[in-house]
Amino acid sequence: MFDCGFLCYICNMENNKSKDPLHGITLQVIVEQLVDFYGFDTLGELIKIKCFMDKPSIKSSLTFLRKTDWARKKVEELYIRTIPKLKIKE
Repeated sequence: MFDCGFLCYICNMENNKSKDPLHGITLQVIVEQLVDFYGFDTLGELIKIKCFMDKPSIKSSLTFLRKTDWARKKVEELYIRTIPKLKIKE
């Protein structure tokens, strides 16, 4: 039999789920999924940043995006718009 404290803990966990679609997803996972889905060529067309257009790699993209807030925001926004398409593909 469970005690009340344990049940309250479980209920609070259920109620505290984040509404943020990026919660718990690392930048690396975001970039890898976008590259898998679109490829660097299309990413470079959708978000015009050098790390997607000139000798692109996951590593160089992550380095740039971690230092450049406006670019990271654009990538995160694209990822949020792409989530439904990723689920269909699976």
